[in-house]
Amino acid sequence: MVATLETKVAPPSKIDFSSSPVLSPQQSMEQMQVEDGFEVKLVASEPLVSSPVALTFDGKGRIWVIEMNGYMPDTIGTGEEVPSGKIVILEDTNKDGVADERKVFLDSLVLPRALCLIEDGILVAEPPRLWYYPINNDKPGKRVLVDEAYTDGGNVEHQPNGLLRAMDNWIYNSKSSKRYRKRGDTWQIERTHFRGQWGISQDNYGRLYYNTNSENVLGDYFSPGLGAYNKNQRSVAGFNKKIVADNKVYPARPTPGVNRGYMKDVLDDSLHLVNFTAACGTLVYRGDLFGPAYGSAVFVAEPSANLIKRNSISEQGYIIQGRQAYKGKEFLTSLDERFRPVNLYNAPDGALYIVDMYRGIIQHKTYLTTYLKQEIAKRQLTEPLNCGRIYKVVPKGKKEQRGPLPDQPTWFVTLLGHPNGWVRDYAQQRLIDGKYKEVIPALKQSLKETTNPLQTIHALWTLEGLDALQTEEVVALLQQTMWPIRMQALSVLPSLINKTNYTQYLPVMERMVEQKDTLAAPYIAFLIHYIESIERNAANKLVKKVVKQYPDDIYVADAVISNVEDRESVFLKELPALVSDTNLAIYTQTNRVITQIQNAQARRNPEALKKEFPKGAVMFTSICQTCHGPDGNGVQSLGPPLNQSEWVTGNKEKLISIVLYGLTGPVEVRGRLYKAPEINGDMPGIGYNKELTNEEVAQLLSFIRKSWQNNADKVTVEEVAKIRQKLNTRQNAFTVEELNAM
Repeated sequence: MVATLETKVAPPSKIDFSSSPVLSPQQSMEQMQVEDGFEVKLVASEPLVSSPVALTFDGKGRIWVIEMNGYMPDTIGTGEEVPSGKIVILEDTNKDGVADERKVFLDSLVLPRALCLIEDGILVAEPPRLWYYPINNDKPGKRVLVDEAYTDGGNVEHQPNGLLRAMDNWIYNSKSSKRYRKRGDTWQIERTHFRGQWGISQDNYGRLYYNTNSENVLGDYFSPGLGAYNKNQRSVAGFNKKIVADNKVYPARPTPGVNRGYMKDVLDDSLHLVNFTAACGTLVYRGDLFGPAYGSAVFVAEPSANLIKRNSISEQGYIIQGRQAYKGKEFLTSLDERFRPVNLYNAPDGALYIVDMYRGIIQHKTYLTTYLKQEIAKRQLTEPLNCGRIYKVVPKGKKEQRGPLPDQPTWFVTLLGHPNGWVRDYAQQRLIDGKYKEVIPALKQSLKETTNPLQTIHALWTLEGLDALQTEEVVALLQQTMWPIRMQALSVLPSLINKTNYTQYLPVMERMVEQKDTLAAPYIAFLIHYIESIERNAANKLVKKVVKQYPDDIYVADAVISNVEDRESVFLKELPALVSDTNLAIYTQTNRVITQIQNAQARRNPEALKKEFPKGAVMFTSICQTCHGPDGNGVQSLGPPLNQSEWVTGNKEKLISIVLYGLTGPVEVRGRLYKAPEINGDMPGIGYNKELTNEEVAQLLSFIRKSWQNNADKVTVEEVAKIRQKLNTRQNAFTVEELNAM
């Protein structure tokens, strides 16, 4: 089923936007407009699939889909706790390109949100737990608990998701600081960098990309497993970077149905959304259908504005920067308000796959404003709840069908060099999952043949996953002239360095520093962490070389500091023997971390506060900490600090008003101005949720006014009730000017 989109879309001026009726898949596709030269094809729709939020493919070309059927059944979220979620397997048995068979693999799930096929089973994220189910003839075996705290608080919009099986053989998530790996029957869980909000992707070198709901593309300059060693270091340079800072969007239709549409500059004069408000589903396109021009494409979905944006990224050294691919238009837009793209995927056939939740309500009840409730009622967007579509975008005139991949180990080795990134990833994973030791000689040969660097890189990580990588092989790759290969050789070292072989790696790294290999410098600084656990003196010697060579490189400085957990003050005292200028990055970054440590040490007893304000502590965990951090010091790209904030410890009426009805930035905290895109420009209020009692709000505010280094007096139930009554007709967030006029 194909729509020729450029010719079927009616001019917006002739469309009645006062209602948003449910359209059939074909009708909805006719309301889409995609970039010239492309077309949208239907892959699956209701009744075969409903409320899809995530998917993955198996080697047979089948699609495993998560159905989040319980999400926001109405504007107050009635029945969200009902176990109605499912994982289903969709298959195209007659090979016409559209799924025609549905098989329920798992049901009775509560708001499931992520899945990952691995070995002979599947990971399933069902908050707050992460489960592993063996698969027996498409039926689940006895589940195994992988992580009882996969989610730690947060609501549906602010909980971990993704389960991306990355090039380094670890599984990463968005909105999370954990990574997972299966070793035999044991699951490893390690700390990693906190990343993103909804959706996560990797590029051809295994670096991660993600975003928050108000930001286009964020990502990492370095391999994901490095640098998350120092718990005192709140951020590490080179991670959580703004890859594309331009957050403008260009919807095809008016979009009054966004949560803060009543606020100035959220919508333009024609009621079109101006900037991202629900960015999600970041995808680095790695398929083989779109052509060379799309080799640097990063796509982002915006369900509130019914569109998909294309960005273009470029690389200079290890610095990655990007821009929007066009001005004033999008890769794909729709006039259908119910078109809700929530996730994007690469696929076996090289196409771009779109998960369309196809529904009216997309905003969670925690933050749903009275304004948006009225918009939902105007256009009767609450029902139906049983729709859902999966589409794919392909170039016109290109054949995109790819059949099941043969389960032949030698063939998988060849596929490690395939032009389609999904195929390369699958081949690597299948060789590791199958424990195919017989292909090790062929993989080792691929390490020596570097004419196809991507094949070399995947062979490297496949050998790592098979525990078959040898020291001399990595040493040889460390001396390659091609930076991507050297980068991967450095990135794989944490898996290999031990007491027996570290003396073989150390001289090579020292030589890189001496020869001013600036690309390798941050990686070498990160790797000191692993040498230090083996030989402190050797690590100290390497630290001195790195610091002397790169004293004013912020990336090297933060990489060095990542290795000195709880020894930051000692390290600072040792610096003058290496570098005299205290204005250089190595000093400023070290002092920054020491200040953060001092602030953390001054915090009040959190356990006592939880006992005193139990409801407030629970609310803080589920609603506030995702943007403001468990330590109250704010989260990069999301929210400013609450710790020692004059807005928290000062005037109670202002604080109650902000929490009930929100605040639109910019806002100054302790002399520093916080504004978008450094943080989310708007804090939503919770007063629109009538289920929250005055006692719960009072406890929440008392909890944050007493937490960390705050020590303000409590907020009473009566004070909340008084302000709530006073503002009961308010429908928009406060500005700083309004609050200061109180």
